[in-house]
Parts: sequence; structure tokens; C-alpha cells
Amino acid sequence: MSRICVHGYVSGRVQGVWYRGSTQAEARRHNVSGWARNLPDGRVEVLLCGEESAVRAVEAWLHQGPPAAEVSGVEVETVPWQDIEGFSTR
Repeated sequence: MSRICVHGYVSGRVQGVWYRGSTQAEARRHNVSGWARNLPDGRVEVLLCGEESAVRAVEAWLHQGPPAAEVSGVEVETVPWQDIEGFSTR
């Protein structure tokens, strides 16, 4: 099993629709660490770290998001491992 981190940006109607909280719940369900935060331009920025299969599962979920969200794009890149405990919203 390999551990990875991905950093990315989610665009669309993703603020004010419980996107960060839902991402936190999804990450915790998959035992993925990291964070999610709103950006001034309306996007949500995320960092996901954990076992590769779990991170990829959460990454796939980002394309859908919670029911009220309308995701128009997800851009992610693999970044160096960061030893983060838990998942937070910022």
C-alpha cells in the first residue's frame, strides 16, 4: 500500500452548499487526512492525504459533491507526502 497526497481546486457552485463539511465527512469515512477551505474566487481548495485507493475515492467524490453543489471542474495534482492528522475545514 502506498500513501499519497493530492492538492486541488474545485470550481462551480461549491460555496454555501455544505461542500467543505461534506468533503470532511467523505474524507473521514475513507480515513483520509487533510483540509478543505473556501477561496475568495468561489472555488474550494483541498488537500487529501492517505492510502492511495482511499485518496482516489475521495478525489472521485469531489466531482459530484453534496446534493446542492454544482461542480463544473476539479483540478488535482499529486504533491509530496504531508503527515497531517485528521481532516479539517478552514
